Amino acid sequence: MAKSKEKKKLKKRLLHKYRLLILNEDTFEERVSFKLTRLNVFIVVGFSVIILIALTTLLIAYTPLREYIPGYSSVKLKRQATELMFETDSLKRQLDINQQYYASIRKVLTGDVDEVNFNRDSILLLEPRDTSGLNMKISREDSLLREQVANEDRYNLFEPASSTVSFSLFPPVKGNITEEFDTEEKHYGTDVVVPKNEAIKAAADGTVIFSEWTAETGYVIILDHGNDLISVYKHNASLTKDQGDLVKAGEVIATAGSTGKFSTGPHLHFELWNSGYPVDPTNYISFE
Repeated sequence: MAKSKEKKKLKKRLLHKYRLLILNEDTFEERVSFKLTRLNVFIVVGFSVIILIALTTLLIAYTPLREYIPGYSSVKLKRQATELMFETDSLKRQLDINQQYYASIRKVLTGDVDEVNFNRDSILLLEPRDTSGLNMKISREDSLLREQVANEDRYNLFEPASSTVSFSLFPPVKGNITEEFDTEEKHYGTDVVVPKNEAIKAAADGTVIFSEWTAETGYVIILDHGNDLISVYKHNASLTKDQGDLVKAGEVIATAGSTGKFSTGPHLHFELWNSGYPVDPTNYISFE
């Protein structure tokens, strides 16, 4: 009996009608009114919560927002992370290679190179030879042959014994030499006086590996000709080629000038580097 009364009392509370009024605060005029019961409120609130939970679940499950949930992990994210890791590692290796390459180029630009004292006679003395039975007298034919070979190899960078292909260099400019190659004075090139804006030409086929302005030597362009051979052109007024361009021997790559704080007048400072060491350009090129 008591339980029945409690049920009726609960039902009466749930079905008891209320009116929800929305009034104008200034005039107290009734704007909107709703007839509600507690049961209706519970039903509406319940359905609203269910719909909100369902929408949230769908939003998380089928949109990228789920990636922002702490602890969430997906196959796609793992794959992207792995790819980024490999890409970062490859970029790091490439950066190390570029840094080593730029370090070698910096030696060319600054002339910071260790001198190598190479004595050819000391190498020949390492191997004892018995010359008692040899005729050491030089014949006239031998002298003529030596002179012919010396003339042929004067402008040939590589000796015929080491390569069957002769490598001739094109003079970048023609003019008077004002300062010659001198390793003791750390002058690793040849200075040739030329008129301002004179065309500077490539000494051989190659690729432009540097084409920029430097404070000390002005506009500088460097060509890589392969076979560990690099040519350097400094103090230019302007550059006509960019890094990465391919050039042919005799092609104009710059114009002569007097740029950089180390320049004293319009001229070309020309350098040749072989296997990382400077060589005298006048041994391979005639500038006059």
